[in-house]
Amino acid sequence: MRRRRARDGTSVRLLSDSRKYYMIEEKETMAVMEKDMTKGSPFRLILAFTIPLIIGNVFQQLYNMVDAIIVGRTVGVNALAAVGMSGSIVFLILGFLNGLTTGFTVLTSRTFGARNMDGMKKSVYSSSVLAVVVTVILTVISVAGLKGLLRLMNTPDEIFQDAYQYLFVVFLGIWTQVLYNLLASFLRALGNSRIPLYFLILAAVLNIFLDLFFILVMKMGTRGAAVATVISQGVSGILCLVYIVKKVPLLHMKKEHRVLEKNSVRFQIKVGIPMGLQFSITALGIMILQSALNGFGARAVAGFTASTKVMQLINQAMISIGVTMATYSSQNIGAGRLDRIRKGARVSTGMSAVYAVLVTVILHFYGKYMVRMFIDSGQTDVLGYCEMYFSIIAPFMLILGTIFIYRNILQGMGFGFVPMMAGAAELAARTAAAFTARHFGSFEGICWADPLAWVAAAAPLVITYLWRMKKLEREAYERE
Repeated sequence: MRRRRARDGTSVRLLSDSRKYYMIEEKETMAVMEKDMTKGSPFRLILAFTIPLIIGNVFQQLYNMVDAIIVGRTVGVNALAAVGMSGSIVFLILGFLNGLTTGFTVLTSRTFGARNMDGMKKSVYSSSVLAVVVTVILTVISVAGLKGLLRLMNTPDEIFQDAYQYLFVVFLGIWTQVLYNLLASFLRALGNSRIPLYFLILAAVLNIFLDLFFILVMKMGTRGAAVATVISQGVSGILCLVYIVKKVPLLHMKKEHRVLEKNSVRFQIKVGIPMGLQFSITALGIMILQSALNGFGARAVAGFTASTKVMQLINQAMISIGVTMATYSSQNIGAGRLDRIRKGARVSTGMSAVYAVLVTVILHFYGKYMVRMFIDSGQTDVLGYCEMYFSIIAPFMLILGTIFIYRNILQGMGFGFVPMMAGAAELAARTAAAFTARHFGSFEGICWADPLAWVAAAAPLVITYLWRMKKLEREAYERE
């Protein structure tokens, strides 16, 4: 048996040409493995893995959507605007943490693809330790700096208190979001995208009932919506933990696995921080855009909020394809299957393109009807803002889908720097559009900020993917 030292410091064990993989704890591995993405039809694998993700992500969006629907229809337009403008701030903190935890588990997926089970278990331990440390630090920072951040964003006086109450509770419950996302990422690294879905559906349904209870019965307003969200997220995370303890022995650690190996931690930080910062950079651009939007008044904010809520729901299919490709590329890079990564990229791009065309048509013709989930049909001025937004962004959905796919492929392969810099390009484009729109008092300019940002981010991602693949293939050829 030969050994090869991977770039991340993990040991990949190779046998003779008669067998490609050395299976460790084979019986235990196959008992829990839902999708081995290193063999079989890429189309079938990607589709089968993506469908549960789509359903799960749609239900996850229901957390904020239900908050917005119930708040907007029972508390009022100002409360809807408060919840809506809070979204960019939540994304700044939780987006960073979600990107960070996803980046930490790239090593889990890679070592699983390489059948290095001891390395995989050690990666689970180090991911958990790193996630706890970062969660504690960011909870303290976000709660302490909340009021200053709201003032910095020019939050209108009429929605300031509602926004503060909502965000204060959400930030106190950051740990619930991290718990679910980290444990769900572990399961997905093994190819299991179904179990996290089941728990997410249960939590989303629970969130609806809790929203109704805390908002309508307890009269807690936006704070009640936040309490319902935190409790529901906590339930989904705890259920994932119970399932892993009882049903996934592959993720159970012994004493020898509870160590922080220097090479593994370095790799996880190297991948996780850029992935987290990429989300935060995107969130920062949205916050700048939100700050410019706040100058147009609460009704414009409400219209923009309703539109983006619809977009968040529609985008989940493309986001899910991207998340699938992170796991797919990570497992296959661990197994040394560059050919499968190329095939997967082509398949996922085609799937996303078909969906993007469908979404373009839906948004253009029916988007104005979809926002009525959040606002009354009699508020024609608010509906006018929504209609303008959809008419501008609809033709750019194909570019948005491209971003999700190639950003995740690169991150799954362990290349986090360029996706982060693509996020910086996205930030620059969105900021320029926001300041220009604010200067000229143009809501239409605000609507153009997203498409311009997508174009700026897509180009470096696709170019880098093509360059990296050629380089890796050349290196593999030279080793043979």
